[in-house]
Amino acid sequence: MMTIIRSLAAGLSLALATNLAPAQTAANTWPTRPIRLIVPFPPGGSSDTAARLVVPELAKRLGQPVIVDNRPGAGGGLGLDLVAKAPADGYTIVLAAAGGLTVNPTLYPNLPYNPERDFSPITLFGTSPFVLVANPRLPANNAKEVVALAKAQVGKLSYASGGSGTAMHLSGELLKAMTGSFILHVPYRGSAPAVMAVMSGETSLAIADIGAIQPQLKSGRLKVIGVMSKERSTLAPNMPTLAESGIPGYESFGWFAILAPAGTPPGIVARLNTEITTVLRLPEIRERFSSAGLEPLTSTPEQLVQLIKTETVKWARVIKESGAKVD
Repeated sequence: MMTIIRSLAAGLSLALATNLAPAQTAANTWPTRPIRLIVPFPPGGSSDTAARLVVPELAKRLGQPVIVDNRPGAGGGLGLDLVAKAPADGYTIVLAAAGGLTVNPTLYPNLPYNPERDFSPITLFGTSPFVLVANPRLPANNAKEVVALAKAQVGKLSYASGGSGTAMHLSGELLKAMTGSFILHVPYRGSAPAVMAVMSGETSLAIADIGAIQPQLKSGRLKVIGVMSKERSTLAPNMPTLAESGIPGYESFGWFAILAPAGTPPGIVARLNTEITTVLRLPEIRERFSSAGLEPLTSTPEQLVQLIKTETVKWARVIKESGAKVD
């Protein structure tokens, strides 16, 4: 019996070595030609800006051009689907936003890709912190006071977001679910008009990324209720979080991550992780991110896998309880 087991084991080892040899060889020689970085949003947005800040230095480290290819549509879904179906050779990767990986599976019932099955996660890439802001005339100055006002004046308060089904919209629904309050959601086409709405008094509140509100904060046309991430943002360390100003346990933040098609050789995934995280830690890159209202983030592939799973469950619950839909 032991002889048979040893023979089977030897045969399996030989088969595995034979199957892994081409992948290992590819990883050792990669890259030998340009790499395409799919950004599933139009030029000029947060993820596109982040990509273009990093690409020149990443190309130097890899010894090959890294070409940004914008493929917008379906809340990031079109670009993700393209990468899910691309060859798993390390020459097509994607800078995905959190929504495409953790929100779309619930919002779009016929999603053509599976975030947990169709990709090889590489690393977290960055975050654009969300902030809850108010019209200066609103008689509430922190999260606790906003919730109390919403409960005292049921149906009177409203919040603007950059559109139905967006991360900002769902962040507001999470706030309502955690506090048992009602604040009317008013969707706009993008963060800029949402911010304009709260400044003009069309809405009481707005949820936007921190980069979109900095000029208005300096002019006094908005006031901050709180940062929506778990910890204070390095971009605005004096801004309190919602968790510390009245909603314990609250956390919502927009993040980006780099992924490759499922089946990409582990050696290539490891190389990409090493080079990208090294670039993101460079002082000059961190400074450029900060100027753009972004914070770099890094992780291991395994940490990114767990984040996708956890956030998918969290937002699926929020979407189902709130009845949130896309425009």
